Amino acid sequence: MMSFLYPRLLAEQAKPLFEEYRHLPIDELAGRIGFSHESAVYVATGGDRVSATRLRELRAGVVDLAKSAGFPEDSDRARNAEFDLQLAALLHAEMGVVPAEAASRDIWAFLALVVLPDVAFWRYPQPPKERVLGTDLTRHVFGRLWWRAQLVLASDDPEPYGALKILGEAAFDQIYARRAALGGSPHLVRAILRVWEDLDLQGLNERDTLRDFLKRLLRLAPFVLFDGIEVHALDDELRAVAQESVDAQRPPSSPAGRDAAQSTDAADASYPDTMQGTVPLAPIQPVPAVLVEARRFRSVEVCAGCGAQALGLERAGFDPVVLIDSKADACFTIGQNRPGWDTICIDLMQFPLSERPDIIGVDLLSGGLPRVKSMATVGRDEDTEERRVLRAAIELACAVKPKAVLLENVPDLAENPEFEVDRKRMGAQLGEAGYRTTWKVLNAADFGVPQNRRSSFLVAMQEPYYSRFSWPEPDGRPAPTVGQVLGPSMSSRGWPRAEEWVKGADRIAPALVGGSDRRGGADLGPTGSKKAWASLGVNGNSLGDEPPGVAFPPEEMPKLTVEQAAQIQSIPEEWTFIGGKTSRYRQIGHAMPPPLATAVGRSIAAALRS
Repeated sequence: MMSFLYPRLLAEQAKPLFEEYRHLPIDELAGRIGFSHESAVYVATGGDRVSATRLRELRAGVVDLAKSAGFPEDSDRARNAEFDLQLAALLHAEMGVVPAEAASRDIWAFLALVVLPDVAFWRYPQPPKERVLGTDLTRHVFGRLWWRAQLVLASDDPEPYGALKILGEAAFDQIYARRAALGGSPHLVRAILRVWEDLDLQGLNERDTLRDFLKRLLRLAPFVLFDGIEVHALDDELRAVAQESVDAQRPPSSPAGRDAAQSTDAADASYPDTMQGTVPLAPIQPVPAVLVEARRFRSVEVCAGCGAQALGLERAGFDPVVLIDSKADACFTIGQNRPGWDTICIDLMQFPLSERPDIIGVDLLSGGLPRVKSMATVGRDEDTEERRVLRAAIELACAVKPKAVLLENVPDLAENPEFEVDRKRMGAQLGEAGYRTTWKVLNAADFGVPQNRRSSFLVAMQEPYYSRFSWPEPDGRPAPTVGQVLGPSMSSRGWPRAEEWVKGADRIAPALVGGSDRRGGADLGPTGSKKAWASLGVNGNSLGDEPPGVAFPPEEMPKLTVEQAAQIQSIPEEWTFIGGKTSRYRQIGHAMPPPLATAVGRSIAAALRS
């Protein structure tokens, strides 16, 4: 196949176009289409540059499909789903790009903003930027479909893209979200789909069965080289694993169901703690035996980030049924550390609640939401996304109807008069759904975290649970200092001044700042935060790659590494992060320290348990 090179619209040029186009009607966007752009660039080698004629043909094909789905007027979920299936096959068959080219976010930005802006913004009105700019290809309006087709393509089949129809997008995303172990292998993905199509799922919850099937494959992944097994042998292997999942989903009253349940319990017992969700937390104190023996609760985590809040709530007795986040790296981080957790990488507004009846009535819906801005910013671009997510979280809580709701945000949301409108609106909406609400600002330092980090919490509960709830109280013990926490790592490479540095870092840290996606790379925050870090002997202008060593210049201050930032957040050392340095740091900086989540979670659990 001829490989074509597509124009690339780099972020510097793409972002202004996105901000302009997101506010324009579809008919006006139709007047902005083009097949070249003055700022577009090409890579030097790897194929022939795609012609304007070919781009016109590609656009014509996409528009024809879109018209059958209602373009340019409003469409519906069913027609959108069919459009996506047909578009995935068309893009993969007609674009003529190889995976290395398709991995570039910039070619997808060019298609969405230059060739097909009207279709892109029709398919996703008022989209988050990753849908158009390609910052996350698993969510790009066109890029995600090309990659789905790439994974399922069977060239020797009469319907080479027929496997796209086997699973819906939400179910397919369960495979792709585990791409580090499963979804990155087209050979394995095709085998999963072949086996899945032949299963007898009558009377079973398809999503639960698929989730169980993928969990079992994840357990095998470290020991089996799936890509090295021939097609027929791989199908036989996966068919046996899938049948175990089917049997495990049968009612336990039947002999088959009892045998499967016993088999599953035994299998779980044979796997290491990291596969079962029991990685120990530090510096949280051991859980009292009475809590270990008490029943556990089911939760839903929105805006899950790297999973730190869910990790703390797990220690308090809450097992997540599903976790939702829109950032691919964060979802992969959770999948890396808790492969058994059901993590969905999706915009909260797009979450298909109708496909998840299992979460209705869970014990807790929780989330650490994007930081809302002052009411003075309402209507500005920097405000839109945060309040959109805030509203979506409240709407989802009212629809899911959990026994309790826990939402974390900036202290001002609970304290500042400027946010009174937000508080009243949230309280009224939850009140109409049968909840009573209470607000509190807590400092992570009061719960053993070496950081002066204040957060606001909203807890909403139904009766009789609300009357039993009380906020956690500090235990009175001082949090460890920065020097105590980071001393071992600072001295790990023989830095001569490590002992002196520990003595100077004799206080807790300022609040770790994750940074906005709208600003530059990873640093320790604004000028005031950097000065506070400097007083502790830390250069906050950027992050370091490793702790200081023997030859570290004596006149310089060390920079924190990503791993040291996680220690400041009291995230266990075993918890690994996926992505580049900036992405990993932002996951850490935006997280709720697990010990604080545990403290609040135990108070909620006590009210529910009473």
